Amino acid sequence: MLKKIVVSGANGKMGREVVRMIAGKDDFELVGAVDVTGVGEDINQLLSLDAPVVRISDDLAETLDQTQADAVIDFTNPTVVMDNIKLTSQKGIDIVVGATGITEVDLEKIEKMSQENGNKVIIAPNFAIGAILMMQFAQQAAKLMDNVEIIELHHDKKIDAPSGTAIKTAELISKNLSKKKEKVEEIEKITGARGGEHDDINIHSVRLPGFVAHQEVIFGGLGQTLTIRHDSINRKSFMPGVELAVRKLDEIEGVVYGLDNLIEI
Repeated sequence: MLKKIVVSGANGKMGREVVRMIAGKDDFELVGAVDVTGVGEDINQLLSLDAPVVRISDDLAETLDQTQADAVIDFTNPTVVMDNIKLTSQKGIDIVVGATGITEVDLEKIEKMSQENGNKVIIAPNFAIGAILMMQFAQQAAKLMDNVEIIELHHDKKIDAPSGTAIKTAELISKNLSKKKEKVEEIEKITGARGGEHDDINIHSVRLPGFVAHQEVIFGGLGQTLTIRHDSINRKSFMPGVELAVRKLDEIEGVVYGLDNLIEI
C-alpha cells in the first residue's frame, strides 16, 4: 500500500537524503516538504529528481491538512522538534523522528501524547545499522570490562552535545557495568577537559568540518584496551534505517525509542 509521507526539515542535509530515498521507493510517495529555507521551491527539482512537483512550505500544520499524509519524517532540530511531534500527535499522524535533543522528560511527554491521540512515534538517536551494532557490542563488552569512555565526533554544524547516540550508548553500557568507576581526585586545568558525564561514563564531543557522524567506545583493562568504532562516511548510511522505521510504523504500538528495538541482532 502506498504510504504518503511529509518530510519536515526537507531542505536540510539529512532531509534531502530522505527525499531522495523516498523517490527511489515504489510504495513511498512524498506529498509534502516543510522547511524554513527554499520556501516555494520544488524540492524534487532542487534535487534533480524525476518526480511530481512538491513545493517547500514553512507551515507543517497547513501541509498536513492539505496532503492527508500517513506519516511524517522529521529531521529538524531541538528547537522545533517537540512542537512538530505535538502537532502530528494532535492530528493522529505517525512520525519518525531523527532530530536530536530529545530528553527523558520530552520522552515522557511524547508517550503521554501518543496514548491520548493514538498515533505512533519512532525516535532514533542514530539510523545507521552499523551504529546500532556498535552500541550493542559495547553493551556486551561492558559485562567484562568496567572502565569505559566515549568519544563522539560530528560536523561543526551540529548544535547539541553530546550526541543522542553517545547518550544512548552510555545508557546501554551502564546497564551491564558491575561496579561504579573509581573516583580519582582530578585537576582539570581547563574546565570540561575530561568531558561530560552521563550514567558515570565520561563523554567527549568533537565538532569539526569534515566529519559526518562518528563514535568510539574505548574500554580499558589490565594491560589492554578495546576500541569499538563506527563511522558514517556520508548521510546515505542512515537511509536504510529511516526506511526500516517508516515500514515498522505499521507494526508497532505507541512510542519506540531507539532503532535497536526494531531489529533483531
